[in-house]
Amino acid sequence: MLRIEHLTKTYGNKRAVDDLTLHIRPGQIYGFIGHNGAGKTTTIKACCGIMNFDSGEIYIGGRSIKSEPLECKRSLAYIPDNPDLYDFLSGIKYLNFICDVFAVPQAERQERIHRYAEIFELTADLAEPISAYSHGMKQKLAIISALVHSPRLIIMDEPFVGLDPVASHKLKGLMREHCDNGGAIFFSTHVLEVAEKLCDMVAIIKSGKLIKSGTMDEVRGDDSLEEVFLELEEE
Repeated sequence: MLRIEHLTKTYGNKRAVDDLTLHIRPGQIYGFIGHNGAGKTTTIKACCGIMNFDSGEIYIGGRSIKSEPLECKRSLAYIPDNPDLYDFLSGIKYLNFICDVFAVPQAERQERIHRYAEIFELTADLAEPISAYSHGMKQKLAIISALVHSPRLIIMDEPFVGLDPVASHKLKGLMREHCDNGGAIFFSTHVLEVAEKLCDMVAIIKSGKLIKSGTMDEVRGDDSLEEVFLELEEE
């Protein structure tokens, strides 16, 4: 679903991502963990075609994000850590705009918008301008906009930031449902307890370099994910 091969990205003399290789397969929830500045957001933006990179390759569904960016973007959804939405639109107009971009038929979009808005308790607010939304409401709207076009791959940067416990629980359920239906999810998080319970696979990055990856059991061994992460960070 998503293959990152020897990805390298530099800013001046600093290597933000250094020869990173990861494979995210259908059915997997793949957690991406590291301290602030470790290279997580740079990697995620490169995977979404938002940021160029110096060397390596990224494939989505077997297509290169460099040579076939539009085809790659049609099959993925991206949720940034701080959703930058069109504040002058209402929630429903924004969702319809996203559906237009991805050519979602009217009947399907109405059913999906209704379902996800009900799940995240946003139905009554869809007629309001996004400028009136709280941060948590904007995060919910961004999540709904990622789900309405049924992407095969969802890439998320700190998706639980700003969500209340109920919304976080519902998002975790939808993530599992998406992957059980053959999709894949690649996401970064600082909430290690969530990653430990939710992820099938996990990768830990430090100063742009991959330092450990594998199944959750392989990475944590007999310890907690938090203990493993802190131990690796101190090395």
